[in-house]
Amino acid sequence: MDPEKASGDEAQPELAASAKKAKPAKSKAGKARADLPTPPETPKSREKPATFADEIDLAADNMAKLVDHGRRVLHAAMSAPDPAETTSELALNAADATRTLGAVVEAWMKNPQRAAGAQAELTQGLGAIWTQTLRRLSGEKAEPVVPVDPSDKRFAAPEWKDSPFFDFLRQSYSHTTQWADNMVERAEGLDPMTRSKAAFYTRLISSAISPSNFVATNPELLRATIDARGGNLVRGLEMLAEDLKAGGGTLKIRQTDQSKFELGVDMATTPGKVVFRNDVMELIQYAPTTEEVLARPLLIVPPWINKFYVLDLNREKSFVRWAVDQGLTVFIISWVNPDSSQAELSFPDYMRRGVLAAIDAIEAATGEKRVSAAGYCVGGTMLATTLAYLAATGEERVQSATLFATQVDFTHAGDMQIFVDKDKLAALEEAMAKTGYLDGVKMANTFNVLRPNELVWNYIVNNYVKGETPSAFDLLAWNADSTRIPRANHSFYLRNCYLENNLARGKLRIDGVTLDLKKVTIPIYEIAAREDHIAPARSVFLGAKLFGGPVEYVLAGAGHVAGIINPPVKHKYQYWRGGPPRGELEDWIKNTQEVKGSWWPNWIEWYKSQAPEKVPARWPGEGGLKAICDAPGEYVRVKA
Repeated sequence: MDPEKASGDEAQPELAASAKKAKPAKSKAGKARADLPTPPETPKSREKPATFADEIDLAADNMAKLVDHGRRVLHAAMSAPDPAETTSELALNAADATRTLGAVVEAWMKNPQRAAGAQAELTQGLGAIWTQTLRRLSGEKAEPVVPVDPSDKRFAAPEWKDSPFFDFLRQSYSHTTQWADNMVERAEGLDPMTRSKAAFYTRLISSAISPSNFVATNPELLRATIDARGGNLVRGLEMLAEDLKAGGGTLKIRQTDQSKFELGVDMATTPGKVVFRNDVMELIQYAPTTEEVLARPLLIVPPWINKFYVLDLNREKSFVRWAVDQGLTVFIISWVNPDSSQAELSFPDYMRRGVLAAIDAIEAATGEKRVSAAGYCVGGTMLATTLAYLAATGEERVQSATLFATQVDFTHAGDMQIFVDKDKLAALEEAMAKTGYLDGVKMANTFNVLRPNELVWNYIVNNYVKGETPSAFDLLAWNADSTRIPRANHSFYLRNCYLENNLARGKLRIDGVTLDLKKVTIPIYEIAAREDHIAPARSVFLGAKLFGGPVEYVLAGAGHVAGIINPPVKHKYQYWRGGPPRGELEDWIKNTQEVKGSWWPNWIEWYKSQAPEKVPARWPGEGGLKAICDAPGEYVRVKA
């Protein structure tokens, strides 16, 4: 699960303030030159005029520091390759990108006349941009061929519009990348997976070559570098070396100032106790805030690829706290952050010693044999698997289920499918065999590249070129608090879900039991997010039709995190209600009712209708299980 990181509209920290706008330099004719940036007056020069020799000395000193920090960056990045490694994951991705984009080229070359027409579209557009630029340089007013996209923050600086030079770069880049996207979309004869992979690789390349990423072609970066006499690059290389070291040679991009947040103080603050612990998880029971509570407890199964407190970020954004305030007895699993000794913890182990053990513990703590359950992302996939297992074995321990952004059918799993094929899985399993787990940094980077402009290049430019420290933002602090995944668990999940789709096909077997989702007949509330790149709404919709009982499908606005973590007090986004999932998603949407704001109130009405009986409030540690420690527990504090 990513944050959000998550999807396209999820909250991002405000970019640090850019350098002050420079006054345009005047030519000999006295006219302002808008095509070249002029450095603003520096704080040093305002206090005391500096001589040219002083400026040279400062630049020379920064150049020396750049060289030294550059050596440290290379040392951190260029670790010796493992001689036992057959083919690296990076090499496999490069080969796959080459083959995929080669297939697009081949598709076009089968029709030379059509390919020539597409080439003409590119050259004609670039020619029109060049002609418009020449007219501007000669003093004429000329509307851009490619208008500025106000939503693209990369080109927000005024020079991208006011300067003919930078405007030419922006338009040429935008026209070329749009043309490349269209070439993938219009290529004939491509299978859906190849087309999806080609679109993904094209986006990655387009993001990487943007003129906004380089000092020489970005007016903001030019101005900042000239103003700081290169000091910004020195600070940036310092942070780059630190982030490479933190990732063990893999770049762990800092997206926020994590020092501003402390678990149990600023995040994960809902009062509660750990009431059960084993080698796979801690179980937290939260303290009630109402005199009576619903008799049936709620068990939340979060993803193990992230830490559970995305559901308890702070007082205002906490789904857990809100659910407690609605009169629910809430339990949540906090998964272990495993090390190499736990390499053999498998997906079935997580089910037995995680979900099923939690249900047993809840019975011990409250006396209730049956629970309602909710699962988020891969935690929801685990919950759905558990429901199918319980149905196959004749147990009725879970009476209703809620699935947050959860896939059970991976036919349309989106961009994540690109990272899973037989060769890549074999290379990943080879790498995990050496450590016993998937490193948390690798998982975080995988989610980041799904949104390269917002979650990769934005921070590369601001951190390592501008030399600015990211601001503090709780969601990104949670996202950076990554977790490891046991080798056996991750391999089972990728192979049976993404690669073979066995759960949806009715071919998944656990403990000799074949699982069939049609046998799951309990009421299910399925919430998807319309702009979700990790669990696409179409994929969630298709999977929701596999259950055998009543399913309430709801579509939230926003993405994988913001669409789910959307408290009512924020009055943000919207959701669509249309009843059970029938037909195609597009047809279902046409018959929906749009409701402004959070889906949480709709969910709590559905939840309470399943079992409205109430009992006196239950306090953690006062039932059949004694408190072990305060929430958020110990497992969540272990760093990857």
